[in-house]
Parts: sequence; C-alpha cells; structure tokens
Amino acid sequence: MANLKFSKVALLGLKAPEPGKRLTIYDTDVPKLAIRMTHAGTCTFYVVKRAGTSMAWVKLGSFPDMTVEQARKEAAKVLGEFASGSNPAEARRAVRGEPTFGEAFDAFLIGKRKRDGSPLGERTKRDYQDVLRLYLTPIKAKKLSQITRTDMKAIHKKTTIKSAAQADRAVAVVSSVFTYMADQEVFIGPNPASRVQKNPPATRDRFAQGYELPQLLDAVARSGQRDYLLLSLLTGARRANVQAMAWRDLDLSGTVWRIGMTKNGTPQNVPLSPEAVMVLKARQEHADTSPFVFPGTGKTGHLVEPKKAWSTVLRSASLARLLDALKIEGDARAEADALALESLAKAERKYHAQAKAAKIDPEHFAMTDLRIHDLRRTLGSWQAKTGASLTIIGKSLNHKTHQATAIYARLDLDPVRQSVNTATAAMMEAAGLKEGATVLPLPKKNRGGA
Repeated sequence: MANLKFSKVALLGLKAPEPGKRLTIYDTDVPKLAIRMTHAGTCTFYVVKRAGTSMAWVKLGSFPDMTVEQARKEAAKVLGEFASGSNPAEARRAVRGEPTFGEAFDAFLIGKRKRDGSPLGERTKRDYQDVLRLYLTPIKAKKLSQITRTDMKAIHKKTTIKSAAQADRAVAVVSSVFTYMADQEVFIGPNPASRVQKNPPATRDRFAQGYELPQLLDAVARSGQRDYLLLSLLTGARRANVQAMAWRDLDLSGTVWRIGMTKNGTPQNVPLSPEAVMVLKARQEHADTSPFVFPGTGKTGHLVEPKKAWSTVLRSASLARLLDALKIEGDARAEADALALESLAKAERKYHAQAKAAKIDPEHFAMTDLRIHDLRRTLGSWQAKTGASLTIIGKSLNHKTHQATAIYARLDLDPVRQSVNTATAAMMEAAGLKEGATVLPLPKKNRGGA
C-alpha cells in the first residue's frame, strides 16, 4: 500500500500502471482517502473503510474534475456517516439518483410558473440559458447535493469582475432552481445560493436631458427604426413590450394601448399621447398583414432590439452636439451633415480632430451612454419635472411595489394620461418640435437611415 501527501502536482505526476493493473495510493493527511489509477491514466477518489467483515469502497469522484481539497471534504463527510452508523454506500446510491444542476435547470424552465400561473416567457428562458452558458458551467454537471456555498461564492466573485449585475443574477438563478426543486420535493438539501453576499446595487439615473433632446430626436427622425424609438420614448413602455406591440391591442380612437402581460406579471393600460397616436396612425396606413406593429423576420415575428440602429442614432446625436459646440454653421454645417450621412466614421474622425485642436473634448458632448431603456426613464423624469406625483409616474410606467399596489389599483387612467401628455408636450417643445398646444408634424423619416 503506497502513501502520498495528495496535491494536484503530485497526482498529475503519477505514472500509470501496466495494462491490466491498477495503482492504489492513500493520502497521508486523510488515511482512508485513496486514489485509484487505471493503466489508461484514469484517476478516481475513494474512501476505503472496513464495514463489518468486508471493505467498503465509496466512490467520491474523478480527478482532476474533483480537486484534492474537494475529495478530502467529501471523505470527511463519508467517514462521519460511518461513525454515526449509517451506510454510506446507500447514501451514494441516493446521490446517483439526484439530478445534476443542468438537469434541474431544464426542469425548472419547463415547470416553473409565474404568480399568475403562466409559464416563463421565451425571452426569460433565453436570458436564463445565457446565464447558465456564460457563468454556471462549473456546476452544470454536479449533483445538487455536491454544490456548495463555496462554489457559489467562487462563481459570484469571478463573474463580478465582468459584471456585478450578472454576478448577482447568476446567484439568483441558482437560488430559484434550488427553490423549485425543493417545492417539487426532488431535493431537500440546503440552498447553496442562500446568504451569498450580493454586490452593492448600482443606481442608474440617466435620461435624455432637455439640451440633448433636439439632437437626439433629430437623429431618431433619420433612423430606419424611427417609429420604434419614438414610441419607446412617448409611451415609457418596456422595450420588449414595444417590440411586440400588436395592432389588436391598440385602441387609437380611445388613445389606449393594452399590454396583456408585462414583466411584472400584470396587464397594463398605456395612455397614448397625441404624438404617439400620430406615429401609429401613419404607420398603420402602410401596415402589411403582420399582426405586429413592428414586424420582424425572426421566429418571434416581430422586431428584436435594434442595437445597431440605436448606436447610429447616439453617434449621430453626439456628433451634432459637437458640431454645435464648434459653431459650424451655414455651408460648412451642410457639408458636415452630408459627410455624416455618407460616412459617420469619417465625419467623427474629422470633427473630433478639429475639436481637439480647439481644445474641446468630444466626450463632453457624447450621448453614447444612453440606452434604449433610458427612453423609458426619460418619460418618467419629464413627468416628475412637470409636476406628476410618484404614484402617477409609477402607474404610467407599470412600476410595482407591495406598498404602492393598493394605491395603483384605485387610480383612474385619466390623470395618468394627463401626466403623460404634459410630459410629452414638454419634451417636444424642448426639442423644438412643438409650440404651445399645437402638435407639429414629426420630421420625415429618411428611408436610407440606419
């Protein structure tokens, strides 16, 4: 019987035995812990312990998938079971019947129900699958009972380097899967994601300021996704709901858009401002047979988030702000605008160089940190600027808290519509697209836009 202090380096340095033979070595730190190597080089950890008149070999896992530290911890558990008089072999057979995290995850996606009893949406499933693929592969093949809080802390720490929000989301997904398995009485062990310290929440209060709206809306007007971006701003609805907007859910004469199901798991009546109705009526005149306001060629049948178009809008708006700061006007401005339409990258290089020569930092005028979701926040911010209460804003944006739910339920839609209309009018006026109470036609869409 050979003895060796187990370490990764030491075990990787072992020489495989001759064909037909197996090599067994015991750990000097945990004497009952052994590793067995076949002639093919396969290494497996075991706990070897006398049980009555026979020797019990309890398989722990394969090296190097199971580390030396993990093997020692697992061996301590098994030896504790022996000491208590239980049968570790039976316990191992039960573990073999457990689902892996990957199997439990698949069952969770199929069986999980939201508060209203409906299944998880396809978008939510894709988001969860992305989290599994990007961050949870270290535990995907592990049995549920083999996943520890130490595993989760390691995943959280590593993922935080890339994204603090995604690190917290990964932990939340694992917690949800374990909770679901407990509800189904498939697994009754501890939830390893519980009490894993989350990252401090990052607050985001970015929205389009009044001095940014003229250039932003001018760039939106030239975009191939003009209508989608305008309605994202004018309704304050979540981008996924705007993308999936269906004609059957619109009552243009009553100026209401009914969303059957939102992220909160509740329906929402969205009041439509005169500007929003104008955009929808113009679009309806040229609508095809698609049930969606924004048809798409993908499997959803509707538009998915137009990241490229939004990036072009922000770059164009940023360049326009910089040109204003450089006081480029008249024929020179027409030349700059033409160059931007021909090649936005060339225009950026040319006028960024001019700005630096004039000791003006182009980043000071950049709007590229604005997200499509910030258009939703923009409407809420302008509602607040024009005197709307937090309750009115919460209802118009379909925010939901336990404390405010009862108040929301008692609100009539008319004050919400009035607040949205007031905020919309203020934004249009700030952008130079509206004077007083008169609704002006929106700029014509450039069909060649991005």
